[in-house]
Amino acid sequence: MAARFIRVPVITAQRAFVARGVSFILALAVTALVLAATGFDPLALGAQILRKSFGSAFGLEDLGLLFAPLMLTGLAVAVTLRIGLWNIGAEGQFYIGAFVTTAIGLHVTGMPLAPMLVLLFVAGALGGMAWILIPALARAYGRVDEIITTLLLNFVALLLVYYVSTGPWRDRVTGVTAASGRVEYDVPDLHGTLHWGFVIALIAPILVSLLMRYTRWGYEVRISGANPDAAHYAGMPVKRHMVSVMLLSGAIAGIAGMLEIAGSVHRLQGGISNNFGYLGIMVAVLARGRPIAVIPAALLIAVLLNAGIILQTQGLKTSAVLAVTGLIMLFTAVGDQIAHYRLARSAAVLAPPVPAPLAARPATEGG
Repeated sequence: MAARFIRVPVITAQRAFVARGVSFILALAVTALVLAATGFDPLALGAQILRKSFGSAFGLEDLGLLFAPLMLTGLAVAVTLRIGLWNIGAEGQFYIGAFVTTAIGLHVTGMPLAPMLVLLFVAGALGGMAWILIPALARAYGRVDEIITTLLLNFVALLLVYYVSTGPWRDRVTGVTAASGRVEYDVPDLHGTLHWGFVIALIAPILVSLLMRYTRWGYEVRISGANPDAAHYAGMPVKRHMVSVMLLSGAIAGIAGMLEIAGSVHRLQGGISNNFGYLGIMVAVLARGRPIAVIPAALLIAVLLNAGIILQTQGLKTSAVLAVTGLIMLFTAVGDQIAHYRLARSAAVLAPPVPAPLAARPATEGG
């Protein structure tokens, strides 16, 4: 009997949960050993992380402020995975959403809050869509790799934000350096520092999941991603769906940037995204491209980020915090992949027996 690993095309939710749980526990164990080797008490640090993250309303609010943008950027990447594409530019689309929101917030005054927030929401979505439009058209009609184009546009968006926040839009009133003036339009608070953008971010994966599952467009997108040739043969507009999916992805990431400005930061500045766009890739990978699974995946990454912030306050260096966070992410991703394989035993393939040569029969007389 020979043993080998074979890939399971579809895994049960229970199998996936067990695999991820075991990998997460192993990651925590390795992290604890590393912390102990550097002179820290891992149990005390763990208790402090749990207490500060989940033991108070302030901790939950901070966690929610990380959770919301991660859900949106993760959803932006996950949507493109449904049609077999990669949006690596959620970071840039996040920045452009924030850029457009700041432009309107600084230069349009006197509008009532409700219509202004609707305007900012639409503008943020359109900004993200505009930033991904060229990569979408290039991929659909020119077969240009969307990974390269969306990635490179991240740097253009970042440099644009740095330029306006330290130059034309720099705050000249309060003296805040390297940041724009304050956007006075605020998304209403939900609880404490947590605003209603959290609810929008929580609803978005549910709406996209329903759109993918119960509409003709969603059905054709899923078929186009699973088998583009079959979809094209069936008359489905595969190229048009590529463009529409990427535009939807850019809109979601742009809305994340809008909510970060109007809900949390209120000033445009370099580094405003906190790498939410890049971390959204990890969220989408952990969710395996399923919109509804973005919610628990984003929560896991948010907890890890929040734990990293708490560890820094306890004297752990930034590089060590990044190493610990990356280690946990790596174990979780590996466990997610291992869940799709199982050990199978198969009998060795034996060659069929070769028949013995026929004995020469004597010639019959008169035959």
